[in-house]
Amino acid sequence: MSEQKKSGTRFGQLTIKSVKTVQAHGNAVHVHGPSCSHDHDHGHDHAHAHGHDHGHEHGPGCSHDHDHGHEHGPGCSHGHDHGHDHSHRRIHPPGHRAAEGGGVALQLDLEGTLPGETDDQGRFAMLEAALEAHRGIIDVHLRRDAGHAEVCIHYQPELVSATQLLSLAQRTGTVVAERYKHFTWFVRGMASADAATLIEHGVGKMNGILTASVAYASERLVIEYDSQALTLHDVEARVKSLGYALEVPTAGHVCSHHAHGGGLAPKLELPLVVVSGVLLAVGLAVEKLFTAPAWVPTALWAVSMASGGFFAIRGSVQSIRQLRIDIETMMVVAALGAAVLGAWFEGAFLLFLFSAGHALEHRAMDRARRSIEALGKLRPEVARVRRGNDLVELPVANVQRGERVVVRPGDRIPLDGIIREGKSSLDQAAITGESIPVAKKPGDEVFSGTINCEAALEVEVTRVSSESVLARVVDMVAQAEAQKGRRQRFAQRMERTFAPLVMGTAVVFPVVLVLTGTPLQQAILRAVALLVAASPCALAISTPSAVLSAVAAAARGGVLIKGGLSLELLGGIRAIAFDKTGTLTVGRPRLLTTTPAAGVSREELLGTAAAVESLSAHPLARAVVDAATEQHISAPAGRDLEAIHGKGIRAKVGEEPVEVGSLALFEGEAVPEDIAAEVHKLEEAGQTTMVVRRAGRYLGVLGVADTLRGGARQVIQTLKEAGIERTVMLSGDNARVARSIAAQVGLDEARAPLMPADKVTAVKELGRERAVAMVGDGVNDAPALAAAAVGVAMGGAGSDAALETADVVLMSDDLSRLPFALELARKATGVMRQNLVIALGVSAVLIVAAVLGLTKISQAVVLHEGSTLLVVFNGLRLLAFRPRTPAPALEPTAGIQPTAG
Repeated sequence: MSEQKKSGTRFGQLTIKSVKTVQAHGNAVHVHGPSCSHDHDHGHDHAHAHGHDHGHEHGPGCSHDHDHGHEHGPGCSHGHDHGHDHSHRRIHPPGHRAAEGGGVALQLDLEGTLPGETDDQGRFAMLEAALEAHRGIIDVHLRRDAGHAEVCIHYQPELVSATQLLSLAQRTGTVVAERYKHFTWFVRGMASADAATLIEHGVGKMNGILTASVAYASERLVIEYDSQALTLHDVEARVKSLGYALEVPTAGHVCSHHAHGGGLAPKLELPLVVVSGVLLAVGLAVEKLFTAPAWVPTALWAVSMASGGFFAIRGSVQSIRQLRIDIETMMVVAALGAAVLGAWFEGAFLLFLFSAGHALEHRAMDRARRSIEALGKLRPEVARVRRGNDLVELPVANVQRGERVVVRPGDRIPLDGIIREGKSSLDQAAITGESIPVAKKPGDEVFSGTINCEAALEVEVTRVSSESVLARVVDMVAQAEAQKGRRQRFAQRMERTFAPLVMGTAVVFPVVLVLTGTPLQQAILRAVALLVAASPCALAISTPSAVLSAVAAAARGGVLIKGGLSLELLGGIRAIAFDKTGTLTVGRPRLLTTTPAAGVSREELLGTAAAVESLSAHPLARAVVDAATEQHISAPAGRDLEAIHGKGIRAKVGEEPVEVGSLALFEGEAVPEDIAAEVHKLEEAGQTTMVVRRAGRYLGVLGVADTLRGGARQVIQTLKEAGIERTVMLSGDNARVARSIAAQVGLDEARAPLMPADKVTAVKELGRERAVAMVGDGVNDAPALAAAAVGVAMGGAGSDAALETADVVLMSDDLSRLPFALELARKATGVMRQNLVIALGVSAVLIVAAVLGLTKISQAVVLHEGSTLLVVFNGLRLLAFRPRTPAPALEPTAGIQPTAG
């Protein structure tokens, strides 16, 4: 039985009982989950059959304000139990796809069924157990192949209907969500990765805890728990008893508001190390240079041990109480063993270097955290809010959605919003990594933390402080360590198994030496040296330091990488698939070609087309109308619009019928040869064509095209030089125009026309040959993004969907961020590999030397602590990583606008 199945039955009966109680209240009519907020497809079909994705409006944001001027101890009562879930994510409608192993299965959006859940552990296991207890349900598991997390329920249709299942899942999810919750704290006072393991183990054993995870690098404790079995005060009390403090985090902040002021460790760690070092040196000087009783240097070294090992001894006592053996326990046992045998200097030297290494390690990691926190500090603390004719300065946390703020030249935008008055240029480097200011006008979106360069702006707030793009980016970067990659998991497994194994060996080893004729004292000293040599300190910190630094460096460069797993996967990518519209092209079509038929003027052709296209809101229609306006061609009034799905539109100008569309609109009719030839020519050139006919008379052909992103070809060339073996474009447009665009940007292949499901198939096919990334806009390409080894979304600063669905988010619409992200990921995975080799290599050499008696305790300590600091600072090198200077943007070239996707 799997671990999650076991945990699922731990509180499963209580959950099932609760669900059965709720069932007596009858069936619910609405089955889209407790937090359903999606539009139920009330959209209208515009001409040319292009779908329109309307923005999802966020609901009122949470406005709880945690006062960080006080301790959040067990007596705190500011409503912990809300779980801090304010994501307001779009809920996808139910699906009904075939089960993976055959049979019938129903798929429900995970967020709609169990809000706030992200994986198949803890709370999901409770939902799984409760549902599987019902008659007719065969299996429940998590499924992600649709581009978002789904609860997949395999069932027997002869025993339970889909309608009953929907209602049951909603009620069960509501009961589970109300009882089983999750929460996140800052942990204050951790001085090493051992402290994280200690807290995780101590909290994880509490009755009612489903999962407990501590990320040392980002100082976070994340739990899932049974709210009927324990309270958050119980957890806080438990952590306090271990010697650490918890603090409720604020959105957009990486570090504790108390500046790591929890407990004695952050304040006294370095001073105690200094005292230990001074006493160590004085004792050595007294022994070598002065005539003094033997007990004097011994006493100095004993005090040095107590000073240098104060926190290590405290941690080892806590570990022993939990029946655990960790690195600190090994070091303390080794030091005490040396002291008992009369090697007081060696014991004091061991604990001095061990504590000094931890102090430097803690400060180095703090530097990485502060580099992320610097992002959050870009947001102003106050905003100038317009109240009638007055401007009132308010803390940003108190500004509500819909209010207007005034931003002067040189000021930073305080909150995300829409410009309502004024034009200016904004420096968005903090969010998107763009090196030059971007022009903004009324109606454009602006982001918190960006700099207003030119003129005053009046901005309507669309997201409250805790929901801003900047706050979400900082939170995601800070939490990235929790998503562990293969190397991180390997290091953790090694550390867990290594420490007890070494302790056992250290007990057996001196016995073997004594039996083979080695004096007892020498045998024990060699065992102590073995303990020091084999302690996996460097292994424990080797990957977290690299992950935190790389993710922070990426965020500064306008790229959001969601954790160690995404980082490692991106570093191994060898093929990239691109969506076209909005990715390789800018997504704004324009009229490139106007070809009148014989005897028809340009003005008549374009004016007639604009007359009917002005009735449509489609982007292709807007391109025609905009071109007529730019050329000062007056369009007569059109009326009676009729959209022909996938082909074009019909309307009337005066009393005459007008048709504008593809050749398919005129299927079965005799189209003049010159018109058909022009259509063929323009499509070969990568343009989408529209034939215009008025009152049975063909007026000519219009060619509309999207435009390639500046520098797209250069980016593709850079990727190939970086070792990307295959580049493919996946498009919903026809094959001819897709091939034209692919040739212009230098892609190896274009696959078209493809529906979203076909894109998923294509990505999976590419993935069978080599690791593949999919680059898209994060909305229409969500299934393909999920199917790839790494999903890369562009334009994340303006897209909630991109932030939610992709593994890597390019915050701007700048493709040049992609080579930077790839290069950083490869460098980071290289550093992780180096750190693992250093950690394991040094330990292996020292173990062999200790076993053979080739090294003293003091030498083992120096090399051991040296390797720990080496891997930390090797990881921190990634903080200095910067993107290469981008190549000059190429002139935009003609592209296409697809008919689907």
